[in-house]
Amino acid sequence: MPTGPALEFEQPLVELEAEVHRLESLADKTPEQHEELRATRRRLAEATRDVYSGLDAWDTVRVARLAERPKFTDYVELVFDEFVELHGDKFFGDDRALRTGFAKLDGLKVMLVGHHKGKTFKERTECYFGCAHPEGYRKAMSKMKMAAKYGVPIVCLVDTPGAYPGIGAEERGQAQVIAQSMLEMSRLPTPIVCVVIGEGGSGGALGIGVGDRVAVLEHAYYSVISPEGCAGILWKSHDYADQAARALQLTSGRLKELGAIDDVIEEPLGGAHRDHYQMAARLKQYLTKQIRELCDKPRDTLLAERYEKFRRIGQFVEGIE
Repeated sequence: MPTGPALEFEQPLVELEAEVHRLESLADKTPEQHEELRATRRRLAEATRDVYSGLDAWDTVRVARLAERPKFTDYVELVFDEFVELHGDKFFGDDRALRTGFAKLDGLKVMLVGHHKGKTFKERTECYFGCAHPEGYRKAMSKMKMAAKYGVPIVCLVDTPGAYPGIGAEERGQAQVIAQSMLEMSRLPTPIVCVVIGEGGSGGALGIGVGDRVAVLEHAYYSVISPEGCAGILWKSHDYADQAARALQLTSGRLKELGAIDDVIEEPLGGAHRDHYQMAARLKQYLTKQIRELCDKPRDTLLAERYEKFRRIGQFVEGIE
């Protein structure tokens, strides 16, 4: 059960959860109270299913941003058996918004790369709320190249509202380094699996988002720009963020329909923030399956399919003047 403030559409669920908790806390339950508890649990499950099956695009964005959703470090603990973090880009410094390191996944050695937003306020400020600087992407590139050199598969967990937009980041080549990272990932001769676990915003997400398999968690989002940024450009006001979210078509189901992603990973009933363990188990199952399949492919086939996969994304119409 989430501990933070509930979103308004979750209020009926909060009330039912409180009633379940009250009934569970009773020391000596009567048969009638046992039956009431079972009935309330059924009502809670049905209400949760109804609420989360009908989320619109803006509600999905707000769920993806919930502080209670599992972060990179949660998945490190729950999905991977070991993690040895690697620091620094050998050029400027160590960006705490982008974490890299060797990990073990069900007996498979992988290179793990992911955005981390932080949990406490102190950690969030150190991580710039998941907004990476150029040194973060240079670090990621360096470690991914190392993985490719030794034939180690790469797992990327994306969770960022976008790359850091500050003056220092721009002076150090933010746009160029993201473009370079996308180019390098497109031709690394090793399997790459990318999963958007929360926010997948703009170039900050794309910088570690080029893979043989790209998946999005059911209630995460993946977009060329944040809804607020889009609203600021089109309507000159963040008040239209909900309209922008609908226009961007950024939900996992719609992205799958458009062919922008390969898979949608189903979340536990009520979202990943309600059951970290079950979400981690589903993510682990997906990653293990995809990596084992990709490792069986010859290197030339892997690279050719990756190239074709991204060439097919998007639609255009040719007209005759």
